[in-house]
Amino acid sequence: MAKVIFGNHSSVIVPRKDRDNIRKFYCDVLGGKIMKEEDERDFLHLGENFIGFLYGNVPDESEFLRTARAMWLEIKSDNVEEMTKKILDFGVRKLDVPDPHLYFQAPGGQCWRLVGINEDLSFYEGAGDGPNVTKVKEGASKGFDKSK
Repeated sequence: MAKVIFGNHSSVIVPRKDRDNIRKFYCDVLGGKIMKEEDERDFLHLGENFIGFLYGNVPDESEFLRTARAMWLEIKSDNVEEMTKKILDFGVRKLDVPDPHLYFQAPGGQCWRLVGINEDLSFYEGAGDGPNVTKVKEGASKGFDKSK
């Protein structure tokens, strides 16, 4: 059987009007670096990962719509407390997820979970104890924290 793994390259199409905010957040807050910029896209390097932001005339999804098909992405930090403060100080939308980690919606609409680099994440790999699944599902249906 063929082997499949997750790659370290991704791309997303976002509204053109969000370009400056996306650059500030991913570079100034998270420490990424723009490797190449063009009229319609940016190639960003963050840790060992690469994200291509393609800017276009796409619908503005600034109001977070959480659905059962939403995909969550994960970033890791060696100082979760400091990074949490930087992220929240930037003014992202903090999502109300009954889990001990920070979940937020970044400029451009992507949803992230912040975890520690050396944290035991075995629960998210199908082993170990973690958050109550019923509460996580309930939280997913309630929406987001409108205070941010």
